[in-house]
Amino acid sequence: MKCEGCRAIIYKKDLDANDKVCPKCNYHAKLSARERLQSLFDEGAYEVFDQNLVTADPLQFTDRQPYSQRLAAARKATQLNDATINAGGKLGGRKVLISAMEYGFIGGSMGSVMGEMLTLAVERALQEKLPIIIVSASGGARMHEGVFSLMQMAKISAALARLDEACIPFISLLTDPTTGGVTASFAMLGDLNIAEPGALIGFAGPRVIEQTIRQKLPKGFQRSEFLLEHGMLDAIVDRRDLREYLTNSLNFFLS
Repeated sequence: MKCEGCRAIIYKKDLDANDKVCPKCNYHAKLSARERLQSLFDEGAYEVFDQNLVTADPLQFTDRQPYSQRLAAARKATQLNDATINAGGKLGGRKVLISAMEYGFIGGSMGSVMGEMLTLAVERALQEKLPIIIVSASGGARMHEGVFSLMQMAKISAALARLDEACIPFISLLTDPTTGGVTASFAMLGDLNIAEPGALIGFAGPRVIEQTIRQKLPKGFQRSEFLLEHGMLDAIVDRRDLREYLTNSLNFFLS
């Protein structure tokens, strides 16, 4: 297969063995939510929660095709009811909760079900006094649900405020891409905000900004490295080092 970063031809088995990181240019290819959970939890073992929630079609939204058809196609392609998996297990021997977004489900967009699932995950962390990691991979709010989607920004943020009051750690992992309402709310509220190398992170995309201000943006604008340089992130962590980094971070928070 061809690397999206350097366009080099790489054997798929070699890429998979390297956590889908290009051995030539270090490009981090996208992981599915299941792949993400398997790579983070000890021995890839975890238990899923809240997977029975199914979104409605409150606006009967139609663009090039009805929203109901988009949902059906996404469910068939991902075998998920929506763009998030809530899971519990051990990371570095410590019990944790992880919510991982599935970009393959309508671009990982945040609708009412994702918002409810993330809120439930945070509330579970509060109830069980467990640290939580949210792995973001999203194009932002799901326009097909209008204000029902935008409401989730405040709902999740309010749940995280209660978690913060209880001094329970929340680590936010931003992957490529993390944009729109996800960035504008919970993705930047972590006690520790970390990102993978080269991830696109921002509210509006760079092309939209350039068209609006009619100016060229700096090289690397809205990439992880740019955000770290400008104080918007705490660290950039190579995917192959994530488990160790997260384990050490949790040990620090909970020691």
